Amino acid sequence: MDASKYQKYFNPEDFWSKLKKGAKKVGSKAVYSGLLLYYAVESPRTPLKAKVQIYGTLGYLILPLDLIPDLLPIVGYVDDLSALGLALAVVAKNIDDDVKFKAKSKLRDFFGDEAVKSKDIIDIDGKIVADQEKKEAPEQH
Repeated sequence: MDASKYQKYFNPEDFWSKLKKGAKKVGSKAVYSGLLLYYAVESPRTPLKAKVQIYGTLGYLILPLDLIPDLLPIVGYVDDLSALGLALAVVAKNIDDDVKFKAKSKLRDFFGDEAVKSKDIIDIDGKIVADQEKKEAPEQH
């Protein structure tokens, strides 16, 4: 996915509107992933290259016309989840504890305390750590 072509579609108001409307439908995993990206893009520690990727992904998510329409139950969000996962993998090193804290605080607003302790959220955090370690490890020849 070429994220830069979707960047122009991102704006915070549309992001929050879509998130509030679809939170229960897409579930805590997708919401948490979106929140991580949102707070990473707001972080002054996130480099411009990563912000472009994030803006593109978030723009794609709020774009009214998806590859697979969100109106289709479950299947309609598969492309959104894929885009979120790819973006998280690319920008994992920019997801710090502050970003995670903000995302989890907002996740509580949507789903309550139990969502933050769910296996899905723990799995996402674990994947981010693994991606960070992979990028920091020196290449072996």
